[in-house]
Amino acid sequence: MRKPLMTAYIWFVMVLLVIDQVTKLLVKMQFRLGEYVEVTDWFQIRFVENNGMAFGFEFGGDWGKILLNLIRIVAIVLISLYLKKTITKDTIHFTSKPLRIALCFILAGAAGNVLDSAFYGTIFTDSYGRVAEFMPDVGYAGMFFGKVVDMLYFPVIDTILPDWVPFNGGQRFTFFDPVFNMADVFISTGFCVMVIWSKKCFPPKNYKRYV
Repeated sequence: MRKPLMTAYIWFVMVLLVIDQVTKLLVKMQFRLGEYVEVTDWFQIRFVENNGMAFGFEFGGDWGKILLNLIRIVAIVLISLYLKKTITKDTIHFTSKPLRIALCFILAGAAGNVLDSAFYGTIFTDSYGRVAEFMPDVGYAGMFFGKVVDMLYFPVIDTILPDWVPFNGGQRFTFFDPVFNMADVFISTGFCVMVIWSKKCFPPKNYKRYV
């Protein structure tokens, strides 16, 4: 019974990972850096790249990039082991379906961004003023120094603030400003699941068992 369950969650992670990579590759191989398409007034497909974390946040410099990749790889290993434990252990704290689902989302998101950093620099040319070339003789960066592809942009509010607004009056204001990708969505979804179903994900010892 445990082996089919493990297989099902592995497939779930793989499907999420494919969704993330397909969306990134479609943008990377069709858009120039900075190019965008307006889907609606509040949603754009906008191609940007970043060196760092979710929603465009970064660690500084090459050492920051190396540190971030090490953190991601360690996180992937730990999450994978913990997910396995939730499936193979038959105790109250390791039988929560919401916890397993949350871990799958976070694992897929972390792995998706690691793939960008690990390989995109070696299998693509840069995208400055051109659509990236796939499998060039020389890529735009070494292994683990590639950039993460972002494309989802939701400027729900994009306006000029009135002059009477303190400090930023007369300036452009945008909400929500970060550009992100499906991996970021998956990571955020996983944490949201843990928060919303926190009692099922992390039940105290005196709680009834959740299966």
